[in-house]
Amino acid sequence: MKNRYEGLLVLNQKGNDDTVKDLIERLEGEFEKEGAKVEQVQKMDRRQFTYVAGPLDSGYYVNFIFEGEPPIVDRLRAKFDLDADVYRQHYQKLRAKKVAKEKAAK
Repeated sequence: MKNRYEGLLVLNQKGNDDTVKDLIERLEGEFEKEGAKVEQVQKMDRRQFTYVAGPLDSGYYVNFIFEGEPPIVDRLRAKFDLDADVYRQHYQKLRAKKVAKEKAAK
């Protein structure tokens, strides 16, 4: 059974020649390679961190809404841990769309 997830990625732009657009397109392709169906990509712009807990003081926030099998989150987390362009990541399971529930009730 496929679930809906939200993945918030904080991107490291320091020392990177790629544009943010190119980087987001590459990451979206990585989601799809792992079997996720990306519904929406929300570009949230560069933000300063409230406190500095590492080598960066700011990052570019991108929110991915996607659908996939439950093990996909572990695979994505492992893949992006090795990616120097992804500074932080957080995943959260979302509720199913109301449209799907209404169709099931009929």
